[in-house]
Amino acid sequence: MYLDTLLKLVVGLVSLLTVIRLLGKKELAQLTPYDFVYTLVLGGILEESLFDEKIKITHFLFAIVLWGVLIYLIERATKQWNPIRILLKGEPVKLISNGNLDMKKFNQHHLEMEQLRSALRKQGVFSLREVRDLFLEPGGDVTLNKYVKYEALTNGDLKEEAKEEEPSVLLVDEGKVKVEVLTFAGKDSDWLMDELAKKGYLDPSKIAYCEWSETEGFFIKTY
Repeated sequence: MYLDTLLKLVVGLVSLLTVIRLLGKKELAQLTPYDFVYTLVLGGILEESLFDEKIKITHFLFAIVLWGVLIYLIERATKQWNPIRILLKGEPVKLISNGNLDMKKFNQHHLEMEQLRSALRKQGVFSLREVRDLFLEPGGDVTLNKYVKYEALTNGDLKEEAKEEEPSVLLVDEGKVKVEVLTFAGKDSDWLMDELAKKGYLDPSKIAYCEWSETEGFFIKTY
């Protein structure tokens, strides 16, 4: 029994390393949901065989070999035929184009504005006003192209006196006023409605995105 368990563990480890090799040299962020499925199913096969004495080492080997062959064939198919690659691996989705939000794609991919803002903050972007183009990658991370005026200065650029900027807060998210955020910012709904009215926005339900900061003011995108 102990020998059988040892063999299964060794075979499972070798199989996992083989699957990693089949997937190629990818960073963790580059792995697609299907890549995770490959390894999760392999782990499930190993776990089931370890704790079920009825599953012999030969059955385990057969399952591992079959799974490995299927992974190899799928990886080859995705490289050879682009439609299959798009179906299984996905492709980048452009969510923002020239500063305009594609709310249809936002909803299709179940992406919330706060999720997006969190991803942007990790890249040092604290306001959507800085983003010209934004892509949702197959692995779930986002890549962006900033407006030139918000790009960091290089050694060859004219040095100007920098100014401090307050972080922005999301006040209206897909037509809904975020009262708790208003309270956090020390404001209320009456203040928000008055400020929106001054800018010609009388109905918050028609606003897809509205952020505000103490230093930069409002940044609003409608549907």
